[in-house]
Amino acid sequence: MPARAASGPSRRPRPGPDLRRRSALAGEAAAAAAEVESSLATPPDPVAAAFFDVDNTVMQGASIFHLARGLHRRNFFTTRDIVAAAWKQAYFRLVGVEDPGHVAQARSSALAFIKGHPVSELEELGEEIFEEAMAHRIWPGTRALAQLHLDQGQRVWLVTAAPVEIARIIAHRLGLTGALGTVSEHVDGVYTGELVGDLLHGPAKAEAVAALAQREGLDLSRCSAYSDSYNDLPMLSLVGDPCVVNPDPRLREHARRHGWRVRDYRTGRKAARAGLLGASVVGAASGAVAAGLAVRRRAASSPSASSSSVRSRSRGSASRS
Repeated sequence: MPARAASGPSRRPRPGPDLRRRSALAGEAAAAAAEVESSLATPPDPVAAAFFDVDNTVMQGASIFHLARGLHRRNFFTTRDIVAAAWKQAYFRLVGVEDPGHVAQARSSALAFIKGHPVSELEELGEEIFEEAMAHRIWPGTRALAQLHLDQGQRVWLVTAAPVEIARIIAHRLGLTGALGTVSEHVDGVYTGELVGDLLHGPAKAEAVAALAQREGLDLSRCSAYSDSYNDLPMLSLVGDPCVVNPDPRLREHARRHGWRVRDYRTGRKAARAGLLGASVVGAASGAVAAGLAVRRRAASSPSASSSSVRSRSRGSASRS
């Protein structure tokens, strides 16, 4: 069984009891919301499974960005709405505040744009947006890894900070078992604009996987997990077979030290660029990616804005949300 995560000093503050409680609630909510295809209810290998992160692991880029862009094109919300939420998130990244509670608060605000909309509406639009903006961004190599587990009679779940409704669509389109994602509160089929617990990010992913494993009778020592982000170390360390895919620099180094499998499907240029900028994308996808789009739009019309954008991204790469 591979070595667990090193217990060296960390710059991050130890999460308080309330944050741990909300992370646990997020994990339990995600596990409870996971749907299992009826044909896989009794798999040939019932105690082994695989868990895949989505953004930059299964799909190029951030799924929430592709979703937001598609919703914006359909007048689901205004440009002002998404830019306001984006800059709130960008603030936390630029000043280096790593308190997950603060980050979750910013993301919860970003989710307010769905308040008052029916769940069925987002699901219907999500199907359309997957076809037009996500399907061609799936990494073939990662999809092949997932298929290997399915061929061995194992179940495969996506585990992502993206909304569970979108995660389910991606899982269904790829022929996977189901998905764990951030659960937005809804009453009578209408979104309230609040989260159930917290964002499914970092430790909350491990909570969700552990809760699902207990419910489904999985042996985590026989399970696999895949991710590109150092933030997912709790989930990767939970299973017997961790594998890093398109890893950020910290995760690549950790994998090297501990003998974990490494798969990189990017070109050399993209991998180098990801080493500088990509570390913050997954954790901050709901806001930071949209902020980056706004920066690029300004850069197209202002040379000074372009140089400012480079400096901002360089500062942002020093911290992970």
